[in-house]
Order: sequence, then structure tokens, then C-alpha cells
Amino acid sequence: MKKFNKAILTSAITSLLSFSVMQSANATQQVVDAISSQIQVNYKVVGNSANNNGVDCAALGADWASCNKATISLKNSGPAINNKDWSIYFDNIRMILKVNNDQFKITHITGDLHKLEPTEKFTGFDANKTITIPIIGEYWQISQSDVMPRWYVTSTDAKAKVIANTNTSSDNLSAFVSPLGDQWKISPNDHNILMTPQNRYQRNSDITIIDAHSLRGQILPTPTRLTVGNEDITLNHQGVNLVLNDIKNESVDILKTHFKQLNIPVTKEGFKIESKIEKSAFDKGVNGAYKLDITQQGATIIGYDDSGIFYGVQSILSMLSANGTHQLATLSAEDQPRFEYRGIMLDTGRNFKTKKAVLQLLDTMSKYKMNKFHFHLSDDEGWRIEIPGLPELTSVGSKRCHDLSEQQCLLPQLGSGPDSNTNGTGYFTRDDYIEIVKYAKAHFIEVIPEIDMPAHARAAIMSMEARYNRLMAEGKKEEANEYRLVDPTDTSNTTSVQFYNRQSYLNPCLDSSKKFANKIITEIAQMHQVAGQPLSTWHFGGDEAKNIYLGGGYQDINASPKAEGKGLIDQSVEDHPWAKSQACQTFINKGIVEDIEHLPSYFAVEVSKMIKNNGINRMQAWQDGVKFAPNAKSFATDDVTVNFWDTLFWGGYDSASEWANKGYKVIISNPDYVYFDMPYEVNPLESGYYWAARFNDERKVFSFSPDNLPQNAETSFDRNGDVFEAEGTMNWPGTYGLSAQIWTEDIRTDEKMAYMAFPRLLSIAERAWHKADWETDYKKGVKYKQGETNYVDQKKLLDDWNRFANLVGQRELEKLDVAKVSYRLPIPGAKLENGKLMANIVFPGLSIEYSVNNGKSWNRYNDPVSITNGETVLIRSISPDQKRTSRVEQLK
Repeated sequence: MKKFNKAILTSAITSLLSFSVMQSANATQQVVDAISSQIQVNYKVVGNSANNNGVDCAALGADWASCNKATISLKNSGPAINNKDWSIYFDNIRMILKVNNDQFKITHITGDLHKLEPTEKFTGFDANKTITIPIIGEYWQISQSDVMPRWYVTSTDAKAKVIANTNTSSDNLSAFVSPLGDQWKISPNDHNILMTPQNRYQRNSDITIIDAHSLRGQILPTPTRLTVGNEDITLNHQGVNLVLNDIKNESVDILKTHFKQLNIPVTKEGFKIESKIEKSAFDKGVNGAYKLDITQQGATIIGYDDSGIFYGVQSILSMLSANGTHQLATLSAEDQPRFEYRGIMLDTGRNFKTKKAVLQLLDTMSKYKMNKFHFHLSDDEGWRIEIPGLPELTSVGSKRCHDLSEQQCLLPQLGSGPDSNTNGTGYFTRDDYIEIVKYAKAHFIEVIPEIDMPAHARAAIMSMEARYNRLMAEGKKEEANEYRLVDPTDTSNTTSVQFYNRQSYLNPCLDSSKKFANKIITEIAQMHQVAGQPLSTWHFGGDEAKNIYLGGGYQDINASPKAEGKGLIDQSVEDHPWAKSQACQTFINKGIVEDIEHLPSYFAVEVSKMIKNNGINRMQAWQDGVKFAPNAKSFATDDVTVNFWDTLFWGGYDSASEWANKGYKVIISNPDYVYFDMPYEVNPLESGYYWAARFNDERKVFSFSPDNLPQNAETSFDRNGDVFEAEGTMNWPGTYGLSAQIWTEDIRTDEKMAYMAFPRLLSIAERAWHKADWETDYKKGVKYKQGETNYVDQKKLLDDWNRFANLVGQRELEKLDVAKVSYRLPIPGAKLENGKLMANIVFPGLSIEYSVNNGKSWNRYNDPVSITNGETVLIRSISPDQKRTSRVEQLK
């Protein structure tokens, strides 16, 4: 009987405990469900330059004593929620320094991920009430895109859910972000001009439409020499006959596709286009050079090599329109590329981009004679390529989800949310990568893979920690340590540029780190071999291996005297990366490196040996990754190229020469001109980062002088919209190449990537291929400053830009349409004057539309239009295929 009673009691207790756990799980899930569906988030920027408005930003530890005020409002649209067992996770690109509501606290988790949770003073979310949480954040917030989507709520034992009104992948964040209004300036010293319809109209006022006849025979990018004849050739229904010798079939197939995109058939009866390679026809041997003659009888292309033939056909395609008028001008052209390196860098680490988007980018690059694809495949936020033998790199490192242990995935970043079904997650399989390389090769584009190290390596590090834990659990200690990237003795307190801790810095003092690097290089090199494009350049990365809190914008709280305008922090607890790693201290004690700060450059030298051993003769890096090496001869590879990314107005116009004079081949990659993650214009609705420039539009990129950097002081402004002075003090041996960068922190979708890349890519292609006659030659000791010096022929620059803008507006955008490229459509300029609407556009030929009935119907704008007094006017542009429109703006 006692045994029976004990069994019944045990069973009852078990049932009660199970019921209690189930009840608890149900209760916490109910809290999550209620908050995710009932609570509406609103984020509002209250004021930038908070230090000028009663906030001691320096005392809060803000970099350069710069901070902003914002509010997070939580509106409960349903019944009261009194449970305290919840947390809201959200991504914020600005470090939050203070919370001014004692019912809540905000904790920084990692990277841009923050956690908002209730304190003991939390009184609940009352029904149909709003709670406002004032916060102070570092720096400033002047763009709607500074705010990241997909805030999500969690609770004990519950599945995380995204708060409904924040659930978007697009840049339309208006559901939870208040208009910025006047908060579009960094500081009172910000003298940029806000792009309103009226200001845009003024900016476009010197652009005039050129009649189509005057654009006959024009080619983009511009040839070295071009003579246009008087006769035209109309391609009939038989199209063209491609008789292309000395070029591979797969490249010919691409050209056929390009003709067919323009609705031009390729037949044996068509207009004959023939080619051959004849190196002796060229005075100088330059890959990609070609000669083109078009007569009534046919077109002849003589190429220096097969890429020259490909580019010669692209020049013929450039003259054709997509609107059904298939005419060629008779002409003679001699052409060759200005720079050997004409590149685009695409970051897939921050937000993944699909294979389809990458292939479209490569195809469009080839149409404008660009030849280097710098493929950024890893970063703190994601690892994007399958590596045989290291499955955790993709099973963990390519995924983002809400796993606080980070054994299954990386924590959410950059608005990816708690699930793995967004572009925060994704990778290229080995077969995908091989296909991309093959595709690039057929388009005469070299793929340059980048695996960023030793900094920006968190995705790799956390993946290898998951691998380590798995193998240790299996009792395989030696195998577990084989590719481990952190020193377990390292307790360094350090913070990266994107607010990660020491787990974002691969340890350069470990043999296992070197073995990992060699494994990655070897595997990717084998993929290139399979693809038929042997790997000739490896990008090491190397950038930003530092602790931001030891930077110039901070000072120690005990410093005396204290400098004005710097954040006060306890620098005694801050370390350089790896400072407390026993392995790295051994390196210093043995004299292997001079000090901790030399470790990144040391590791770059070590990796260069692996690169060379894999038969790769060129290493590429961001310039700061090799800054402590004496010169380019310090490395094992034959060549070392650097992406130079200093801003010009902070001295980059001169410091570029240091790298060239050390023997590095310099690829101009300046963020203030050719970073395509910067906004197109100064407007809070135009997304993009702006740490280096408030805007990089097509005209600014086109007007950039990459081979005489000081010249740009005569044609552009600094970040604050002010003139700056530039003088080269060193010898400048010349630019090796020009590269645009597409960083993707706030570029979450393929469509947004196309928006940010195009049509700016056409401007970068023009400058990389062709040196304009308004560009001056570099001369040491010559000072440039807008308003003071006049070395640049401004009329030639305007005429050149006007021609280019007309070709884009009248010809190129419709070609992007037929290729299904989701390029950015510019917003028209407009003003009301004497009762009439006057409008213009940056690309003449692109259609402008207006509405006077709040968008219910739209009218085509051709000439000034009478507007009834008091009518509200909306304006937009529309794509040549009539399928897409620009952002709509109201004329006030």
C-alpha cells in the first residue's frame, strides 16, 4: 500500500510540474504574442548636436563629444500587459549612452544589437496608452535608414516574434520611424544644402537637353579617339551577323544575348561584325585595347587581345538604343582602358546577396568595360562561402537567428530579426561560387575574393568556436584546436568599429589561425581552378584592427588637463586587440613583432607566404592592413595592391602618395567619392551611411579625378559642405586602378543593391576607362581650392557632364530597363514661378510626371504648366518602360 501511494504521489508531482512548465511556457508565449501584435514602436530623432542643447556628451563618453537625442515610444493598441518577463531586441547603429526612463533599461549585446527590458519600476503597458523612452545616442542620426527594422520580443521559453509594425525589409520605415523634419544636419557647422524640389531644380539648371542627332555615334565609356562619319546604318529585321574570331564561344554567346536584349536578332544575313586579334596594330600593348571601324559594308574590330574584341562589340552595342530605332553611325575609333583595374567591390557579409543579383551585376559591369569584381565574402556579421571540411562556417556563420549561445547561428544584426529567413542569412555553395567565377571569366572580369582578417572576422571565429565545442564534446581535442581562432588566455577588453568585443579579431599569433587562413585560400583557389580562372589575386582584408576607445575622439577620464570635444572614458581598462593574449605576449618577448599594434601587418606578411605558395602572385588589402610593413617588398607575393580609402578632405589627397612611394599599386577607393553605400543626395529619405560624405551622386562621381587627387578640392566639398584645400607634397607615380565599393549594412535586398549601384556605376566606369580633357596632371606642390584656384576648365567639365547625362537619360536607362536592373530613378527638380510649374531632371530625356490631385492621376510634364493658386503639386520621374517611378515629392 505504501509503495502504491508513493507511486501515485510521484506521478501526481510529475504531472503538476509538467503542467506548471507548460503553463509557464504558454504564459510567456502569450506575452510575446501580445507585445508583438499589440505594441507599436515609434522611433523619433529629437535633436542632433545634443551637446549644444543641454547634454554633456563628453561626460557620457561620446566619441568626439557628439551625441543625439531620440525617443522610443511604445503604444499599446490592445488590452493591458503587466507581465515583466519580456525583452525587446533591436538593432541600433549608434551606441546608446543613456536611458531617461527608470521603468526601462537598455543593454548593448553585441555589434548593433541592443536589448530593451523592464526594470522593477515597470508599471505595465496600459490599454491604449503610449510609453515614451527618451534615449541619448552617440554621434547623430540624420537619415531614416539609420533606424533598423525587425525589432523583436522574447520571453522565457517562448519563440521570439517580430513586432508587427517594424517588420519590413525595405527602406520604407515610415510605419515606425517619424519624419526627421529639420534633423538632417550633423551639427550647426553642417553647410550642406537639403535637396528639396527647388534646390534640385537649381542644381540641375545648367544641364540642357541635346538633340538625338548630336549624340550620334557616342560611346560610353568614352573612347580615346573617335571620328563620327556622316552616314547612318539602320539595322533591319535581319539584325547583325557576328563573325568573331579569336574569342571564346561563351563570350560570343554573351554578346548575342546583349543584342537580343535590345531586340536585335543575330543571323547570318545581318549586318556583319567581324574581328581579329592583331597585337602589331597597337603601339603599346594594353589589354582591352581595340580599333573599331564601321562602314556601310560592315564593322571591323581589331583587338589587342580577346577582351579588346569583346569591348569593341560593347562599343557597337553602346551606340544602339532599346526603343526600336536600331541605327549605327559610321565611325572610326581607337580605344584603350585608362586603368588596368576597373572594379566594383560587393560586400555580401553584412547582408547576403543572391547569386542572381551577383550575376546581374557582373553582366552590367561588362557592358561598361569594368573588369575586376572584388568579392567581399566574410565579415563580422556573416560568412558567405562554403568551405569543404569546415561545415560550421556555413551552418553557423552564414545564419542569423535568436540564439544567445551562438552555437546554432550568429545573433541578429542590421535589422535581420530573430529568424533565418531574411537576407541576414545565406551563402554561396561551392558550385555557386564556381558558376559565378565562370560567368565572370566569360565577361572578361577577374574575381578577387576577400576573406577579411584579422579584424572583421567574428563570423569565422564564432563558427570555429562552435566547431571546437562540437569536437571537444566528441573527445577530439587535437582536431578541435586545429582551426581555433581565439586564444583562450586572451582577456583583452577591446571594442571594434562595429561594437564587437575581442571575438571579432582572429588571433594572428596562433598556428591554428595560420592553418585556417591557408585552408581557406587553398579551397577557394581550387574552386577557381575548376572554374577555369586560376586565382591570380587574393584580398587579405586587414582593415580596422583596432580598439575604437583608444582612438583620437576619446580621452581618459582622469586626464589632466582635459581636451575640449572628446569623450571621457576610463581608458585604463581598454586594451589593444590581443594585448592580453599569452600567445601574442610571447611573440613580443621573442622579438617576432615590435609591439601589439604591429600584429596585423605581421599577419599580412605571413598570409602573403601562403598566397604565394598557392601559386597566387598578387595580394590585395585595405591600406591600413599593411601600414606597419616597411614597403611592398616586405611581402612574399610579386605585387601588393592596396585599396586606398582615406577621405580626401581629411588628408587623403596627399597620404595616397605614401603607399605608392612604398611600392604598392594603389587602387583609388575613396569613400567620399566612390562608396556607393553613401546617399545619392542630402535628404533624410535617401538612404545610406554618411560618415565620409553627405552624398555621392552620379555627377560627383563623374567629376572625380582619380589620378590627381588634389584637383578634387576645386570641384567638390567636404562632408560639411565646405570648401577644402589640397596640395600634394610627395611624388605621385600614378593610379593603378579605380574601384567603387558597395557596403551593405543598410542594403538588405537585391533590389536595394541595384538602386545603390545604378546608375552610379556608369559614372565610375567612365572615369576608370577614360581620362577627360578637363582632368589636370598631378604636380607636386600645386595647391587646389574651390573659389581660389582655377586649374580645372569648368566649361569642358560641364560640357562633358552634359553629354554624359544626356546619353544616360536618352539611351542607357532604357537599356537597364530591358535588362531588368532596378536602378535608382532620380527625383525631378521643380519650382512654381509666376503661377507655372517648372521642372527639370538630372538626366535629360527621362520623363517627368506631376499630379495636382494628390496622386490620383498623373500628367506628363513637357513644358511649363499653369497651376491654380493653392493646388498641391506632386512630382516624380518615370522609367522609360513605364514600370517604375521615383520617390514622390511635394512641391511646397
